[in-house]
Amino acid sequence: MLPEHAKIIALLHEAGEVIGRKKLQKMVFIGKKMKLPLQEKYTFHIYGPYSEELTLRVEELCSLGFVTEVKEKKAGYMQYRYAVTADGQSFLNTFPMTWPQEKGKEIVPLLNEQSSKFLELVSTMLYFEELPRHEVKEKVFTLKKSQNYSESDIQEAWDFIESLKSLH
Repeated sequence: MLPEHAKIIALLHEAGEVIGRKKLQKMVFIGKKMKLPLQEKYTFHIYGPYSEELTLRVEELCSLGFVTEVKEKKAGYMQYRYAVTADGQSFLNTFPMTWPQEKGKEIVPLLNEQSSKFLELVSTMLYFEELPRHEVKEKVFTLKKSQNYSESDIQEAWDFIESLKSLH
């Protein structure tokens, strides 16, 4: 149990703060696809890849006081902000685990700079990465129709994926 919790704390530490539950879900999924040692299982959901395991881990980390979850009312919906607490940092400093410091420092901030909509596109494309590119594009246009992604959005996402893969 605790090693996987510690990895989520490490990811949040690298990010500084993550704004949005969806964004955190996508960052962990993409990080896992980029070979960060994350173990959460994902299924495809309305907003792309989703992990119930991650949701429960984050709730547990908040309950333990290792992560803060700040709720903010934003234009008719609730937005959540996540950050590591001092207790979480102490736990991270004393817990023996494998976390690739350099790779994490490169990948996580790049992911956190992106919008959750863009990360939703990237994670959806990575979820179907075993398919040929034209089929991935068809999946995006079908499953993510309401997001109105364009051909240039998809190309930008492919370029971003390639840039992430080149980091390791």
